[in-house]
Amino acid sequence: MGSLNPMLLRGISLLRVRLHHQRLGLGLVAAPSSRAWCTGARESIRAAAAAEEESLSSSADSPTLRGVLSVNEAPKYPRWDDPDYCKWKDKEGEILRDVEPIVLLAKEILHSDRYMDGEQLTPEDEKVVVERLLAHHPHSQDKIGCGIDSIMVDRHPQFKHSRCLFVIRTDGVWIDFSYQKCLRAYIRDKYPSHAERFIREHFKRGSG
Repeated sequence: MGSLNPMLLRGISLLRVRLHHQRLGLGLVAAPSSRAWCTGARESIRAAAAAEEESLSSSADSPTLRGVLSVNEAPKYPRWDDPDYCKWKDKEGEILRDVEPIVLLAKEILHSDRYMDGEQLTPEDEKVVVERLLAHHPHSQDKIGCGIDSIMVDRHPQFKHSRCLFVIRTDGVWIDFSYQKCLRAYIRDKYPSHAERFIREHFKRGSG
């Protein structure tokens, strides 16, 4: 068989490359096994975003991450070929799974009818709030002072339309604390290499 024209060979090669990229763009070609480890993070982020959207459409007051964390959609053309990007998406998903339960609990306590103004938390809720939030506040020792009598929900001392958590100390003093500051400090302590990027991408500007 005679040899093919070099120009024809080049055209066939280019066509193969284009078809390969088109298939990748349509999701017809499975990612190589070396990238399988970051699939979970991608699906976790997308699932969280879908769940948040569904929750918001069903009830404006339902406890979600909105108002504290914003789950970003995966890019239209994600950089799954970039190992650093894949590592970040895995870590991002890990942090979201870690903080989501306490975020949802804090928002339910503050923004639902679970507690009235001036009402103290149940022992179960108080234990979680103290251990998962207050203990990580940058000024937790000052907030706790001589000791905790209880945790209460009430109106913010300056912003009367907002509610916040209060430490009722054993000396009778009330002092408010921001659960968002607690979350930021927790993330910075547990995930120091990824904390600032996570906070920048998922916390509302000026929150906490």
